[in-house]
Amino acid sequence: MGEQIILTGESAGLLERFVKMYGATPIIVQAPGRVNLIGEHTDYNDGYVFPAAIAFQTRIGIAKREDRRVLVYSENYAEQVELNLDKLPSRGRGHWSDYVVGVIRLLAGRLGTLPSADVLLSGDVPQGAGLSSSASLEVAVCTAFLEIAQQRLDGTAVALLCQQAENEFVGARCGIMDQFISVQGKKDHALLLDCRTLAYQLLPIPPEVSVVICNTMVRHSHSASGYNQRRAECEAATQFFSERLPGVKALRDVSAEDFEKLGGELPEVIRKRARHVVTENARVLKAGEALAASDVKRFGTLMKESHASLRDDFEVSCEEVDVMVRLAEENPGVYGSRMTGGGFGGCTINLVESTFVEQFKSKVLARYEKTTGRAAEIYVSSAADGAGRLA
Repeated sequence: MGEQIILTGESAGLLERFVKMYGATPIIVQAPGRVNLIGEHTDYNDGYVFPAAIAFQTRIGIAKREDRRVLVYSENYAEQVELNLDKLPSRGRGHWSDYVVGVIRLLAGRLGTLPSADVLLSGDVPQGAGLSSSASLEVAVCTAFLEIAQQRLDGTAVALLCQQAENEFVGARCGIMDQFISVQGKKDHALLLDCRTLAYQLLPIPPEVSVVICNTMVRHSHSASGYNQRRAECEAATQFFSERLPGVKALRDVSAEDFEKLGGELPEVIRKRARHVVTENARVLKAGEALAASDVKRFGTLMKESHASLRDDFEVSCEEVDVMVRLAEENPGVYGSRMTGGGFGGCTINLVESTFVEQFKSKVLARYEKTTGRAAEIYVSSAADGAGRLA
């Protein structure tokens, strides 16, 4: 997790607002959102991903109370929920608080008990944009309660607990990537993660390269979109290959040669989904080699191939996202552009030579609005540290 840093700006303001609301001095923690450079829809197939934490966070103020209640106020929703630690809900209700309750339930089960608490939530991770605001919230909640309980879990355990909460309580069948990078992110680095073994490698992003995120302003929702359908289609492909090849437990185990030999027997849609995952895993590993060699041009080429595969084989892009990628690629200084996140809207990720960033922003914003009638948002973010306590 990230190191302690001094409270400034919004975090200092959160502390002041907490004192005014609850009359106590809180511990403040943060957990970042993420952007995925390459490796989409591979995590739940036991494959490889390449995310970076971003400088957009969920921040939480938390302090103990004397009863068995947890009061949680969200500044983003201007709403408070009250929980009884002895009678926590057993299932989600389609509410923002599900992400909080799911983590609290699992953490209480893991530790045996949790202190009652006053909680104040605030965040600036854009919601519905594919930047993992949900994992940021989950990891922040887990980090906050571990702090006031004076307990420790290693980073991998935190990520797995938060993923389980989203899978089982919220009902979104996400993979491990979002929670893992929110915990383990490192400033100025991307993280190449093996989603089966959870082994990872931190690789520096060259200082002359900026990470530019373009928000199409087309909102998506994993739990209400085709995300779960795509996951089921991948499981069907896995079942097919496992019946014909030894040792296949996930699409990660299917080689390009295996796919070429047997993939023609699959129904067309299932074949396309499998082809994306098999080729995307190979692209991620090549991208790791490229970044290790500071070959950003090669990395960008792989990003372009990834977007084409997501658009044509996995069919999770949309018109606005494709327009945004095309407009980005028309600009000088752009190494690569692709959709990022689960798809069906959200953001694109772009690696841009830093001296061209301002020109990129002005041209892409103007042309996107002219083409689509939508006003986009663009965020320039260096890779950030993972979750931690702010002091």
